[in-house]
Amino acid sequence: MESKPKHVRDHPYAPFLHEVLKPAQYIGGEHGEKRKDWDSVQARLCLAFPDLYEIGMSHLGYKILYGIVNAHPKLLAERAYAPWSDMEEKLREHDQPLLSLESARPLSDFDVVGFSLQFELTYTNVLLMLDLGGIPLRAADRGDDDPLIVCGGPVATHAEPMTDFVDCFLIGDGEEKTAELCLTWAALRDAGMPRAERLAHIAQLGGFYVPSLYDRHQDPDSGLFVVSGPKDTAQATGDMEAAPFPVERAIVRDLKPYPFPHDGPVAATETIFDRVSVEVARGCTEGCRFCQAGMIYRPVRERSPESIIETLTRAVKEGGYDEASLTSLSTADYSAIGPLVHEVMKALDGQRVNVSVSSLRAYGLSEAVLDDMKTQRAGGLTFAPEAGTQRMRDVVNKNVTEEQLMETAERVFSRGWSKMKLYFMIGLPTEEDSDVEGIALTGARALEVARKVRGKSGAKVTVSVSTHVPKPHTPFQWCAMDPHEEIQRKQRLLKHTAYKTGIGLRMHDSTGSWLEGVLARGDHRLGHVIETAYENGARFDSWDERVRLNAWDEAFAAHAIVPGDFLGTIPTTARLPWDHIDVGLEEGFLAREYRKALKNRLSPPCGKVAGMFVHHTNKEDAEAEARRLVCYDCGVACDMSSMREERIEFLDTLGAEKPRLPVIRTEAERDADMDRRPMRKVDQGEPVTIRIGFAKLGRVAYTSHLDLVRLFPRWFRRAELPLFWTEGFHPKPKMTFTPALGLGMPSLAEYVDVKLIRTDDTGSAAWAEALLESLRGLSLEGIEVFGVRLLQKGDPALSKLPAMARWVAGLPRSTVDSFGGPDALRTALEEKWATPMEVHREARKKHKAKTLVVQEHALDFRIGEQTDVLRRAGLLGDLFPIAFETRTGGPSIKPVEVLQALVGEAHARVVREGFFVDRDDASVTTKVESEGARYTPLDLEAFRKLPRKPAAETAAATSSDA
Repeated sequence: MESKPKHVRDHPYAPFLHEVLKPAQYIGGEHGEKRKDWDSVQARLCLAFPDLYEIGMSHLGYKILYGIVNAHPKLLAERAYAPWSDMEEKLREHDQPLLSLESARPLSDFDVVGFSLQFELTYTNVLLMLDLGGIPLRAADRGDDDPLIVCGGPVATHAEPMTDFVDCFLIGDGEEKTAELCLTWAALRDAGMPRAERLAHIAQLGGFYVPSLYDRHQDPDSGLFVVSGPKDTAQATGDMEAAPFPVERAIVRDLKPYPFPHDGPVAATETIFDRVSVEVARGCTEGCRFCQAGMIYRPVRERSPESIIETLTRAVKEGGYDEASLTSLSTADYSAIGPLVHEVMKALDGQRVNVSVSSLRAYGLSEAVLDDMKTQRAGGLTFAPEAGTQRMRDVVNKNVTEEQLMETAERVFSRGWSKMKLYFMIGLPTEEDSDVEGIALTGARALEVARKVRGKSGAKVTVSVSTHVPKPHTPFQWCAMDPHEEIQRKQRLLKHTAYKTGIGLRMHDSTGSWLEGVLARGDHRLGHVIETAYENGARFDSWDERVRLNAWDEAFAAHAIVPGDFLGTIPTTARLPWDHIDVGLEEGFLAREYRKALKNRLSPPCGKVAGMFVHHTNKEDAEAEARRLVCYDCGVACDMSSMREERIEFLDTLGAEKPRLPVIRTEAERDADMDRRPMRKVDQGEPVTIRIGFAKLGRVAYTSHLDLVRLFPRWFRRAELPLFWTEGFHPKPKMTFTPALGLGMPSLAEYVDVKLIRTDDTGSAAWAEALLESLRGLSLEGIEVFGVRLLQKGDPALSKLPAMARWVAGLPRSTVDSFGGPDALRTALEEKWATPMEVHREARKKHKAKTLVVQEHALDFRIGEQTDVLRRAGLLGDLFPIAFETRTGGPSIKPVEVLQALVGEAHARVVREGFFVDRDDASVTTKVESEGARYTPLDLEAFRKLPRKPAAETAAATSSDA
């Protein structure tokens, strides 16, 4: 039994969905969504992501947990995302809670609500979601029936400012702990155990930090408040043992039992990473001193090549994606990255899938990997040198030299890439002006290499610069953060240096960076500040255009907190607000790395062959290697012998027995590489065009036209249609749709032309029937296919067919009653129609203000008919139908504008019933004739080329219309 409303009209948000941006992000129904019977499980988890849908849907950790929890027979997981300001306003206006996507239940109905803390500037969004979800903000105010609020992710390792609002933090990997947490919490609740005792039990599971169980005091060396130890649990929880101190990170030592999911929801709207991404490894070998993730996710654990390739190929097929990515903190450090990329390309060959490799390092990138990737349609590659001089790269432990950077640039641009992006930071410890200038000069040297290879007009190097924020659990956690004024000065210096170099320069707005630093290094006192800032309107603080620093300034002042107290240099002897969290690093390791940084000394990448910065790419060399793998004793126990054996096994699995010979290219082949249009000169076969008729109903009616254009190719790929592609730099399937619908408007008759590659059975009856059944079997929720036709030579193009669209609106009975009933409504509308009615459009963006006369763009109306149309479109209830037509060519009028002119601001629901085809060349008249006359309803039969009527008949019809 599914608990989700069966139709979007039954959704609590239905009355106002059409009034918000991207409404599809709030109602679910995506392909791959998991729906489980609410009453058939023991515990229910809401995965709540404190940012927009378009960001949260790209998060790999949520994909993993969503799959694991829903695969458990006793658990279910659903999703919720932070609503944008327009949706928040509507929820409050209509007194509606924030609901999950799958079952449309309030967050307060769940047993556990889990937030992923990826960024400190999402703290106020957590409060927003709790508030709208009907859950008390403060943990101390929650009762026995309220959900457990748990936070995980990298920021959970230093989230002391959020301890007033969070019941417990999951420290480390969630694969093993999430199900255990949910089942334990539900079992203890069902046994009648009070909330406080349940929390004490959770703390004993390991990997969980329960803030309410610990005392705090002010450290004399830093003035910051730190966790001093567990409270006297005998008084609070009876016979329970004391809470663990410190709290140790949960680590999944072997990822094999938890393969990366190949399925899951396919986003209904465009996301920041609109592709299938597969995690190839967890952890990082590089040891960059500014990088928290590289420290807290140790040790490196790699997924097997077989599982990576299987997941990627299945995800592409089942999700219909045309882009895929191999990803990790440093994907180029995957021990068998070269052979893996080669085999992935082979597995996806011929499927028109663009494969990218994220997080590439700017040294030792093998020519073999670049040769395998050069067929991909991406215009550029991205690298992160992080610092502009060798001294600063040594300070941050970035094991890359200027020579290696330029060698990588030459390899990239010589294989056809036209763009290269380089990421840097300013505000690093010991940074001098010459280091800042070196950022622009490094980019300029890379551009010089590019121009030697491609010429001046064919290459672009972009330098992107962000502000360094010293993060907890890194060697730089004791460093002072540059004041905002100093960052601005360095940005001006950088801009001046970059002037006339030809590089593109992008600098992150550092306005909110100080706030990120305060929240990252803050203690529990900031809880009051966060709550007050939220009450002052702080939301989406990570968005440059949304951060409201005045709301935060007022909050700091209200609680007598000085933000600068958290941003200065901290003595290495001081205890820190996050010291009670043990991420697995040996005590003293970070301090040793800090001291080495101040002396400009490198530490080698761990887990690699001593003296080498590249991996072996074949089994023969790996087995012959006698040198040991580097380990510099960070405290995380790594089995180097097992690691070496695993890498040899991976190379053997991938068939990388011997070194691959370099690709020898002729001059003509090198020149051809400069044009990276993947479909250029590719023989795709003979194209044919099919026209698909479909109804757009329910949830998909709230999907924008642009998103529909994005989703349909994925649907077609799942149906294994042989799509015909364009030949540009970014190939796309050739499709043409009927005119776009407004958000929230269903339609009973939509059409799309799709160009396919002709096959042997194209056009046969069996082919058409199989195609129709395939589309119906794999259709998107709300897309109902009613027919398919193969177009013949001479059939008119879809873009030229529709002359008019017919609309049926369902007026609320209250609107009809306000006119005095149906007869009075008809009389009033006839009187209005007799006089020109004007609709005024205000100027916006590039569009000037405009006034339209309704009667010039809309045809006569009829009321009281077409009730069956409303029913077929799923618009039920006490609605009174009014039908009319509008022209589709030229400056068209919107159906809501027609209704506004006729009946005022009525909350009518509108459905597009269909289109009419003009059989003649004369202009549109004011009446729609019956089928066989001038205007023929556009359906699958009307797709054939329409014969002209005799001139005399046409003249008679025109005279009659007049």
